[in-house]
Amino acid sequence: MSVPTFQDIMLPLLQFASDGKEHTLEEAIETLATKMEVKEEDRKELLPSGNQYRFDNRVGWARTYLKKAGLLESLTRGKFRITPRGLDTLKQNPSRVDRKFLQQFTEFREFQSASRVADITEDENNQPNQTPEEVLETSYQSLRQALAQDLLERIKKCSPRFFERLVVDLLVAMGYGGSRKDAGQAIGQSGDGGIDGIIKEDRLGLDAVFIQAKRWDTTIGRPMVQAFAGSLEGQRARKGVLITTSQFSQDAKDYVTRIEKRIVLIDGEQLAQLMIDHGIGVTEIATYAVKKIDLDYFGED
Repeated sequence: MSVPTFQDIMLPLLQFASDGKEHTLEEAIETLATKMEVKEEDRKELLPSGNQYRFDNRVGWARTYLKKAGLLESLTRGKFRITPRGLDTLKQNPSRVDRKFLQQFTEFREFQSASRVADITEDENNQPNQTPEEVLETSYQSLRQALAQDLLERIKKCSPRFFERLVVDLLVAMGYGGSRKDAGQAIGQSGDGGIDGIIKEDRLGLDAVFIQAKRWDTTIGRPMVQAFAGSLEGQRARKGVLITTSQFSQDAKDYVTRIEKRIVLIDGEQLAQLMIDHGIGVTEIATYAVKKIDLDYFGED
């Protein structure tokens, strides 16, 4: 069983609160996970941001929708309980409580109209099964993936010397190489379609990392990675990073897991993602901060 949608959670959540007692969201999450038989691996599924479990997020949004319809009410310190309207709703023995069901309540219709939730929570099959937060994160990941593809296409059109500078900028942004001047001097040797050199692992230069970069379109197989591992011996280096604008074969990936030396393989997709993460070759056009109520601020205990 996959993670239930927030609409599937609404009725079980309302039934959970039917005892009329005060409850916390954490209590609801644990109880519903057991009642709905959510597997442990599904409970560990994260939103794309990695900041919250998907199931927990959906229980939270189910509670929000029920509150907006007047079926649940908020109490102090993040607690909630069922309302008389919520109890009356359960007496009707509904087979399902979802967004369509909640539209019978004026408060919920006003909430939808004001927040335009109806427009942003429908998926490609016109089924409103994603929470607004999930829609936002999914859209962000789509934009990020498209940007990564554009970056990679642009990188492949750049000159070898520009690619050299790009790699230096990225490594310095990631904390390697000391200053940019130090890193540039260490990697300044041009190769066939790429760059090679040795760079400091940290600003103190306690260890060195051998770098090889290939601005290629073809897949890099085990022989080239094996040759790179051999070159580490000549440099007396224990660690290496092989960067390419293409990809590595599975055999090449398996090879680096079986050798003593530590070699990290960075393919074109990872290169573009690292550039986005560290602000290399990209510029920020908009920032959206998702906020929630600060319960400590409103606490009067």
